[in-house]
Amino acid sequence: MIFRQPPTDAAVDQGDIIDGCPLFGIADFDPSDPELATPAESVARIIVLTPTCDLANQKVSHVIVAVVLDAESLVTTGQLKAAEIRGPIRAGRVFGWYYLPKSDEFGLREMIVDFRQLHTVPLALLTALSRSGKRRARVEPLYREHLNKHFANSYDRIGLPEPYETD
Repeated sequence: MIFRQPPTDAAVDQGDIIDGCPLFGIADFDPSDPELATPAESVARIIVLTPTCDLANQKVSHVIVAVVLDAESLVTTGQLKAAEIRGPIRAGRVFGWYYLPKSDEFGLREMIVDFRQLHTVPLALLTALSRSGKRRARVEPLYREHLNKHFANSYDRIGLPEPYETD
């Protein structure tokens, strides 16, 4: 099983899927006057990416999270095709996206973790959300390590300015 439900009072851990997390960003800005950027506020389902060792050893006060998107909504809005989700995204061949399967037990539909939408939020906020019942599930070890490896691969690539020349 890929998911489990930790006790409500369990500490926040890598792989926790939490609903209702407030996130902040930039909605719009004028390049000629970037200091007047328009802030954006949203509430989203997130997954914790900060490593378990840092959380368990209380080395962090802020946690790296990624936005978790509903796969069906992406298809409905035309952002993706169902075949893309079932094919290259699920196979891990799309930069910055990670597939999570549905779970009837936890009421979770197919999801896409978007590593391109990263945020840093206070650990205390995630703890409060978890204790108020907003933690939906936790990704189990091995699957969690697979998620973490895909996250690392998304950012450890070395991009070349142009492809190698061939004959």
